[in-house]
Amino acid sequence: MSKPNISFEFFPPQTLDASFRLWETAQALAPLKPNFVSVTYGAGGTTRKLTHEAVGAIHKNYGLNVAAHLTCVEATRAETKEIIDAYAEAGVTEIVALRGDPPKGATRFTPHPEGFASSVELIEWLAEDGRFTLRCGAYPEPHPEAADTLADVRWLKRKCEAGATSAITQFFFEADTFFRFRDACVKEGITAKIIPGILPIQSWKGAKNFARRCGTSIPTWVEEAYEAAIRDDREQLLSTALCTELCDDLIAGGVEDLHFYTLNRPGLTRDVCHALGVTPDVVLENVA
Repeated sequence: MSKPNISFEFFPPQTLDASFRLWETAQALAPLKPNFVSVTYGAGGTTRKLTHEAVGAIHKNYGLNVAAHLTCVEATRAETKEIIDAYAEAGVTEIVALRGDPPKGATRFTPHPEGFASSVELIEWLAEDGRFTLRCGAYPEPHPEAADTLADVRWLKRKCEAGATSAITQFFFEADTFFRFRDACVKEGITAKIIPGILPIQSWKGAKNFARRCGTSIPTWVEEAYEAAIRDDREQLLSTALCTELCDDLIAGGVEDLHFYTLNRPGLTRDVCHALGVTPDVVLENVA
């Protein structure tokens, strides 16, 4: 089995303890030499300033290629221009362009009157700017606001036509979910690389809540497996095994890139990467 190209997602810290956890995560995973790492915005763009600070620090201190998240939520075009100028000044060359979740308390996304109405508009504008490689999001299962998977596929095609050169998917539990989506994308003429998003499950309760919010279906067998594992105090062991198996299945099906949602906790992600053969380079000293 060939080693996959890997990438990681981090989120910006909002407390001192969270800051330590982010830096520990970056330090633990940087030796695996990811293709890139991404740094998210909070819901509604609430961590915009923190995101910029984290992006700059990770790029400078760890030498990692950082793909900064950028959303349309509650931002004017002028404000967005200031953000990308600051990213460029910090050495960022990649952006993950997203519409973004509605602000806290809102049920639907409402465009800022002086901002961008959609991720397609944002990507078109960034492509015209020309300074960044653009990535976007993709949904292997219907987005909560989409009519069906075909609608998601066609929207992804528009984002790729606007200038995105690759897409990172929402997480899923079974490889066949990704393969069906990939086949549908090929059928619609999408040629951009589609990178599966992988969620190493730190907490089954948290993963279930996350899945419900983003429209990820939970197979019965996964639910039953976690109920038994939690009862027997084997939750982390099961998470490592299932995540490794999912990645193995994806690689066997031709996937070359994996993007891990780390939740700023490196242990499980690192263990899975090691199981896939992705380990730090070891320099052997000449002791002759």
